[in-house]
Amino acid sequence: MAETGNSGKGVTAGKLAITVQKRLSRAQEKVLQKLGKADETRDVVFEEMVANFNKQMGEGTKLQKDLKAYMTAVKTLHEASRRLQDCLADMYEPEWFGKEEMDAMVEDTDTLWLDFHQNITDNSMLSIDSYLAQFPEIKARIAKRDRKMVDFDSARHHFASLQKGKKKDEAKIAKPAALLEMAAPSWAQGLLSAHQVAQTNLSYNQAEEELGRSQKIFEELNVELQDQLPVLWDSRVGVYVNTFQSLASHQEKFHKEMSKLSQNLNDVMTKLEEQRHLKKDVAAAKPGDNAKSEEANHSQAASSPPTRPNPLPSRPPQHDEPLDDDTSDINTESRTQGSESNSSEYKLPPGFVYKVKAIHEYAATDGDELELNIGDTVLVLAFDNPDEQDDGWLMGVQESLWIRNKDISSKGVFPENFTQKL
Repeated sequence: MAETGNSGKGVTAGKLAITVQKRLSRAQEKVLQKLGKADETRDVVFEEMVANFNKQMGEGTKLQKDLKAYMTAVKTLHEASRRLQDCLADMYEPEWFGKEEMDAMVEDTDTLWLDFHQNITDNSMLSIDSYLAQFPEIKARIAKRDRKMVDFDSARHHFASLQKGKKKDEAKIAKPAALLEMAAPSWAQGLLSAHQVAQTNLSYNQAEEELGRSQKIFEELNVELQDQLPVLWDSRVGVYVNTFQSLASHQEKFHKEMSKLSQNLNDVMTKLEEQRHLKKDVAAAKPGDNAKSEEANHSQAASSPPTRPNPLPSRPPQHDEPLDDDTSDINTESRTQGSESNSSEYKLPPGFVYKVKAIHEYAATDGDELELNIGDTVLVLAFDNPDEQDDGWLMGVQESLWIRNKDISSKGVFPENFTQKL
């Protein structure tokens, strides 16, 4: 066991020593190259490929970062939308119009946001992640290629140095030193020269082998990267197209569906507001207990009828109170109207529909409106253009004026719920 442990420590120490020696050799070689004392292997085409690679990796990393920020914003907006929709659903009272539709829209809106976020994740985000996953490995190989290039330059310079040294040593061995000749016999001088030649040849052969090995490793990495980097550079176009095309498609679908939900929400809110106004107007126009049925028939047919004035008649004058001129004219006209209407037949005006009787007074507020007094009989006429008729309003002429003048130029519009059909 002790031997095994010692053996393992020895192997580790040996590898560490080799690694340290390589680093020192590379550092020494780089210093010599920077000082101009050693030439450096250069490949301008490959350097341009590396520059494109670094640019491509930087752009892809930025795109990944910005896309993640966009997804975060989508998620944040989804949360805000969910809280807003939940708030509306909680406030929406059960008896209000469209309660079920409102609850369904809240669920559909939440589902739409979830699908949008998931589609971006599954398509655009995963595509960018897969695209960038290959960059770290290629970057490591480029760095390894640079180190092996330094090793190759170092081995090449070392081998060249040994070649020069070998020539010098061979020249020295051919002429033994005077002291060596004096100290050793002639037979020993031959052995010494042979030993020196062997040592020189061994270092030379080792350097040559190291040069060949370094050159092979460097060239293999260099060729692989020169084939791979241009392909990677061209692939960026397809990645960008697929990413943004997918994003645009999902955005279009999301906004289209969200627009439909928004329109539905707007419709529900509009109808809710219309109901509120209708209830308010019905409550305002509600007559006394003795006229509930008549008022209901007219107010339900009108979407926005005018506000009904006080239906209670004025206090009749006492015997000792004189009648003013206006009141006497009105009574006289009413008697004349009734007399003419009951005593003779007359030709009805063009467009006649039916007759109505005024049950409330109405003071005209515009030039095209008809003045009504309680008891007036009005001949209802059809509108020349039906599109001009407002809900709850009729067109007509006073029966007394028509009988007297046979002229419908005095016709006007009046609120339907102020009259009763005869």
